[in-house]
Formats: sequence, C-alpha cells, structure tokens
Amino acid sequence: MIEVKNISKIYSNGTVKTIALGGVSFTIEKGEFVAIIGPSGSGKSTLMHIIGALDTPTSGEYILNGTSVDDMDDDELAEIRNKEIGFVFQAYNLLARNSSIKNVALPMMYASIPKKERYERAVAALKSVNLEDKHTNFPNQLSGGQKQRVAIARALSMNPSIILADEPTGNLPTKQSDEIMDIFDGLNQKGHTVIVITHENEIAARAQRVISLVDGKIQTDKKGKHERIEHAID
Repeated sequence: MIEVKNISKIYSNGTVKTIALGGVSFTIEKGEFVAIIGPSGSGKSTLMHIIGALDTPTSGEYILNGTSVDDMDDDELAEIRNKEIGFVFQAYNLLARNSSIKNVALPMMYASIPKKERYERAVAALKSVNLEDKHTNFPNQLSGGQKQRVAIARALSMNPSIILADEPTGNLPTKQSDEIMDIFDGLNQKGHTVIVITHENEIAARAQRVISLVDGKIQTDKKGKHERIEHAID
C-alpha cells in the first residue's frame, strides 16, 4: 500500500540547510498497525506530512497504492487526502462553532456527498467511537478524550483505507490515551491500515510494528509488540 523509497527532505534558509530526512526507505502493507517513533527533531513529523501527501520530498519517491505521488497534481493530492487518508491530529482541529456531528460531516461536505447521507454516515461514525449521545455537543462541552474521538469519527467519515494519526494522545491523560489506542486497535482489526506518529514508548508499544527514527534516519524497524522503544524521548 505504502512504499517510501530513499526519501530525503532538506529545508533551506539562505545558506543554512537542515536535513530533516536522509534516505528513508520502508514499505507498509495493507492492514498493518505501525508506530513511527522518535524524539523531537528526528524527522517523524516531516515523514508524516509526506505520507499524508501534505508535503513532498526533496528527493526519493513515495508510492501510494501503486501510484507515484510525485506524478499527482494538486487536485489529485487533495482527493487522496480527503478520500484515502483519515487524519487525526494532537490538537483535534475541530471547528469550535460546529457541533460534533457537523465536525464529523465536514469532509463529506467537501466531497459533495448529499446531506442525508452525510448525516447517516456521521451518526454511524460517532457511534463507532461510542459518542452517539454527543451529536449536538460543541467542542467546549467535551473532554479531551471525547474531542479526539470526534476527530477519529471525522477521519472515518470518508471510509479511508489509511488512518494517519500525529501524536493522537499527546494532550491526554493515561486512561483516555488507552481508550484512544483501543479504538485504533479496533479499526486495525476491521482492516484499516493505522499509522501512529508518537514520541511515547507506551503508545508505540501498542503497535504491531515500530519504526524508530533518529536524526532523520531509520534506526530500527521491528515487528511485534514492544515493551520499550529506546531513544524515543529526548
């Protein structure tokens, strides 16, 4: 499903060049649950933006479902982001003036899905994260864990094959973090490919495979549950 081939990303500021990624390669198969872990400055957020078609590499190639993302125009990239990849962010990115159900329905509105179908799918998505009783609540009426569950429901609304989560538990206490990871486990069991970007050992240990980044390069790539991932935290 995902093939990253010798990807590098270099940021330039005048004569100063910063290497965020330096020749990263890996493949993620359909249905995998992968954690990408590393300390601040390791390149994991840059890699997340490339996998999510939010940014392009300086060199190398990113292949998604057999098609090179480099060959896609802006419209094709936008369609990939809306239909193929469900994004979940640390800051939730919910619209404060929208109810839960309207936040969940937003990607479907951009995709011109009819109003009735948007409502039905939004209800189903909220039910899937155990928030069927919070349809009319606004973000300021929800806990951090509930906000993140609304964000997950929104990511699910377009039935994407890939769930891409960037530090999804970073703002949450342990109990709510566990609940969010339980949801990702369930989604993976239903066939979704789940990729979680994190700096937390405990979160990475919930994945089936852990890719560890240090200084823009892959340090380890291991399958199986992990009790602790070294070098994850500064």
